Amino acid sequence: MKVVVLVGGVGGAKLAYGLAQVLPPEDLTVIVNTGDDTWLYGLRICPDLDTITYTLSDLVNKENGWGVAGDTFNTINAMRRYGEDAWFGLGDQDMATHLLRTRWLREGQSLTEITIRLTKKLGIHQQILPMTNAPVATIVDTKEYGEIDFQTYFVRYRWQPTVKSLRLAGIDQASVSPEVETALNEADVLLIGPSNPWLSIDPILNVPGMRELIVKRDIPRVAISPIVGGEAIKGPAAKLMLELGHKAVSAEAVAHYYGDVINGYVYDVVDGDLTVPQQNVTKFETIMKTDEIKVALARNVLEWIEQWN
Repeated sequence: MKVVVLVGGVGGAKLAYGLAQVLPPEDLTVIVNTGDDTWLYGLRICPDLDTITYTLSDLVNKENGWGVAGDTFNTINAMRRYGEDAWFGLGDQDMATHLLRTRWLREGQSLTEITIRLTKKLGIHQQILPMTNAPVATIVDTKEYGEIDFQTYFVRYRWQPTVKSLRLAGIDQASVSPEVETALNEADVLLIGPSNPWLSIDPILNVPGMRELIVKRDIPRVAISPIVGGEAIKGPAAKLMLELGHKAVSAEAVAHYYGDVINGYVYDVVDGDLTVPQQNVTKFETIMKTDEIKVALARNVLEWIEQWN
């Protein structure tokens, strides 16, 4: 069973970890949001790609869900001595990833080529792919500050500004890479992780040609809800839903939002029985507090999908 999963953020990384434990490496492809990517101190930072990479290589700081476990911050602290407002915490080991990525980009390698190169060096045998090779940036229009880039909104202001709208700068020039297209065309199952639908998954789906490639596949296409009991498992999803005009924060609303992109939906047991447009619906424990629960959720979802036919 070849599985492709669309992810962004810590929740998506947790599901990818669970899938990596139950599937042969060659059967798992992780397509990752790059709308969060940014330039900082002359370096190309790809937070979601790095979170997935560190998670699948067992380097991740499990307490945070991102960054490298045991990393130091000597460089960023030295910058603060010079008066730099270093609000984006770059660990010393983490910085090595950004330095190499930036150098290779300037040498003309694609983001896909670089990601494959980095993941192989870390012993990752699953395929991790950026959603596109083109630079795309999520721009957040806020009530307090006007338009700001995603990392300023998310990290500097800790996602507290009120969001008026979102746009994807550069998305019109983006395209689906050959590697992503091949993975989608060969997939037996498509999953959407319990990631923020607006900040993590929408950038992937809005790459020109991506949605069409997904919807045309007559295979199980299943999303896992990031909303449990009317609250986001992590991050600003619940707050964002209300600010963008959704009437309720619920797992049910997320299913309606995805519409025909998916034909199956998984939500948490605490939400009881839902009425959603998808034909195939089930509930499991979806809050992945431990590695055991990550693996159990991945196994449960795949076993449930196998029962469809």
